Amino acid sequence: MGGDFVSMFQLETKRLLWLIGITFSVILAFQYLELPYGNVLLSLFSSDKVPTPENTVSQARYTNKTIVNNVTVFNQGNSTHELGFVLEPEWPQNKSQAFDDSTTNVSPNITAAVLSNDGNMLLSQKDNVTDSIEKESFRPSSPETGGNVHSKSSSVRTVPKEKQEFHTPVSEVTTVSEMNKLLIQSHASYRSMKPRWFSNVDQELLQARSEIVNAPIVKNDPKLYGPIYHNVSMFKRSYELMEERLKVYVYKEGARPILHSPFLTGIYASEGWFMKLMEANKRFVTKNPKKAHLFYLPFSSRMLEEALYVKDSHSHKNLIQYLHDYVDLIAARHSFWNRTGGADHFLVGCHDWAPSETKLRLATCIRSLCNADVKEGFFFGKDASLPETYVRNAQNPTRDLGGNTFSKKTTLAFFAGSMHGYVRPILLKHWENKDPDMKIFGKLPKSKGNSNYIQYMKSSKYCICARGYEVNSPRVVEAIFYECVPVIISDNFVPPFFEALDWESFSVVVLEKDIPNLKNILVSIPEKRYLRLLMRVKKVQKHFLWHKKPVKYDIFHMILHSIWYNRVFSAIS
Repeated sequence: MGGDFVSMFQLETKRLLWLIGITFSVILAFQYLELPYGNVLLSLFSSDKVPTPENTVSQARYTNKTIVNNVTVFNQGNSTHELGFVLEPEWPQNKSQAFDDSTTNVSPNITAAVLSNDGNMLLSQKDNVTDSIEKESFRPSSPETGGNVHSKSSSVRTVPKEKQEFHTPVSEVTTVSEMNKLLIQSHASYRSMKPRWFSNVDQELLQARSEIVNAPIVKNDPKLYGPIYHNVSMFKRSYELMEERLKVYVYKEGARPILHSPFLTGIYASEGWFMKLMEANKRFVTKNPKKAHLFYLPFSSRMLEEALYVKDSHSHKNLIQYLHDYVDLIAARHSFWNRTGGADHFLVGCHDWAPSETKLRLATCIRSLCNADVKEGFFFGKDASLPETYVRNAQNPTRDLGGNTFSKKTTLAFFAGSMHGYVRPILLKHWENKDPDMKIFGKLPKSKGNSNYIQYMKSSKYCICARGYEVNSPRVVEAIFYECVPVIISDNFVPPFFEALDWESFSVVVLEKDIPNLKNILVSIPEKRYLRLLMRVKKVQKHFLWHKKPVKYDIFHMILHSIWYNRVFSAIS
């Protein structure tokens, strides 16, 4: 009896060990093949916690299967959390997963978001995140723009091509007409990473693209004034499809104030208003991620700076690392980031630093950015230009809307602002107190509700929108808001909603080198053409207005449409 019992015990032990071995083999197979739920093994060992601002990034390093030590952090609710991240392993070097060594729209310090031999966009093994973060250097933020200038990379950028190993160089100064060509070229040729497994949403995107390209001709639509769009027929059909089909999954992970904490006033209010309205939206938001065409990463680039930036440190290593850790948490907990390499994920960031903070780990995402600079990695066909809106009253964001009639526009051109960057000092050198028609000032004295500034805009024919430290300026939207024709002086700035709007039809773009000739350029515009520009400013105005409850074609819907449109045209067939 004793011998039989020992034999039975040994047999059952062997069976149990075989069962355990088979179970782990199946899990590893799923993990290796990147099937849906292929991150099961990671989920077994990763902490079910979320990133929070304090002490979360300075010690992290990206190595093969590195575990970041647990840290105790503070969130808005005065509670602490233990945090453990599992970071992605390095990619293997075997031929089946070979990488193209060429770079695409990133800093020379790294190699990221490259095309593989089969045309898919992947992260290169050469992407040394730690080294790249170490090399980031920033100027302190300014009161008006948060404005810093990070170290500049090469003036020549590249646009990746589908299934090609060469790149199209971008000239030093890219005109708006050239931007139009680059956008069309990218939509025709660029495709994001091929999904590791297909789902119904992929077919829906391809079907939407076909319907947009073959959109029925729009002749007379009372809600859409054709001349302000590149192609009003395609825009209308794309917008209709967005309303009918688009589903967005909003990640719940992340602690306030960096995530899920919208602010609604100031010059960075665009990202806050979008976050607030997106998270509360019932039409587009889905709770089932399998039905989502897009995935929203609801972080605030402004709050990231306020929570983590060490004043006068000139270093953003901890800010960048925080975002890396956040994305790694998302990738470890959910399978959807890994399915497309992040190509169906998007972020909305208005702070000047957002492009640099998101150019590494978030390079493959659709980035909706106020600082949309061709020379600083803006990716035509993938990224979207976000309007920088100065919201002064969160309860009534359209207060003071409108401008004077043409007969009461007594000033030819107006500008006022702090001397940020290199363009504004040149503007004042040539035009401050030089001509009574040119009201060009430095910073105006404070007035209640900024009334002096607003009245100058309302009573001017042209409002000068000169770049600050970065290419973007809230004056572009302010000019439209106060019905003043915007004069954009900012080389390589991609204007908002560029996929849809024909900016040359309702604004004037002046190269920085032509500032000395500014008045001649403006007075050479015939009155008939000016009146047409002014009328079109009024027609396009509805696309740049925030409402507490979104309305058709307003700024919330236009931001979402730009992201939707780029995703539709980058989805791989």
